Amino acid sequence: MKAAFYEQTGPADQVLLVENWPDFQPATGEVSVRLQWSGLNPSDVKARSGVRGPTMPFPRVIPHSDGMGVIDAVGAGVDPARIGERVWLWNAGWARPFGTAAELVCLPEQQAVALPANVPGEVGACLGIPALTALHAVLTDGGVEGQRVLVAGGAGAVGHYAVQFCRLMGASQVITTVSSPEKAALALTAGADLAINYRTESVVQRILEETLGAGVDRVIEMDIAANAAIDMDVVRPDGQWVVYGSGTRQFTLPFFPMISRNFGVRFFIVYNLSDSARHRAIEILTDFLLQDALQHNIGLKLPLASIAEAHQAVESGAVTGNVVLSIG
Repeated sequence: MKAAFYEQTGPADQVLLVENWPDFQPATGEVSVRLQWSGLNPSDVKARSGVRGPTMPFPRVIPHSDGMGVIDAVGAGVDPARIGERVWLWNAGWARPFGTAAELVCLPEQQAVALPANVPGEVGACLGIPALTALHAVLTDGGVEGQRVLVAGGAGAVGHYAVQFCRLMGASQVITTVSSPEKAALALTAGADLAINYRTESVVQRILEETLGAGVDRVIEMDIAANAAIDMDVVRPDGQWVVYGSGTRQFTLPFFPMISRNFGVRFFIVYNLSDSARHRAIEILTDFLLQDALQHNIGLKLPLASIAEAHQAVESGAVTGNVVLSIG
């Protein structure tokens, strides 16, 4: 099988290789998936670059956690009827050496979820991290029904889904931030009521104007280090911060102003969702997929051989939306 991999961290064009590997075989409780698409996320880029530390977790790493393919073999204990099933994958490369940037991956069968026939294969490679992150951020702590919600980065891979889930799940008003008119149009088409260009407008002033000074009930935050000061000023007392990302490893929050306003702050990482939270999110996501209720924004498609170019595109921030690699 063809596989992309690295044996040391560093620049994409220096450490990523594509070579032939022996085919993997599924162990007990596993399925073998012949991949058609591999999804690339910022966390994959950070792991490969060494920004989290230069130490390799395994001697060789096939990157990427998200993917889509067809089950072509099963291990002991798995129903053979699953062979031939179209599936999307989650956590294929999390705490494991071999992810989806290859022609084959073997992983526990519960991490291969049936993909509805009406959903294009490349979309299946966008679900494990972007869609599940967005959906959990909307579902957690009682959900968003009747709430005003601020979604940071409403044109991004996660934010674009979060805007849609807020709208589909009953938010009374969905506000988002963007960095260009083109991204504003994308977020508005996804269901946002207001898209604020943070490069040309005061986010705080605009939100307070739009909400008549009340602020928002919840912020879904992609970069708390960069945006905490804004969130402080626009989230109402007793409001909720749901945080799934930060641009820096360390940041500070003002304790007394936050506790005096009774803010709730929920940090989470999609890789470590509880079984019950993940199961709930997957069930709801599947229903939306079956209904064709979602828009999907894939900003770049490249072949597996161009994996270094794909990593560079994500690192540069040049792509709006999801980045996927075609396999085979």
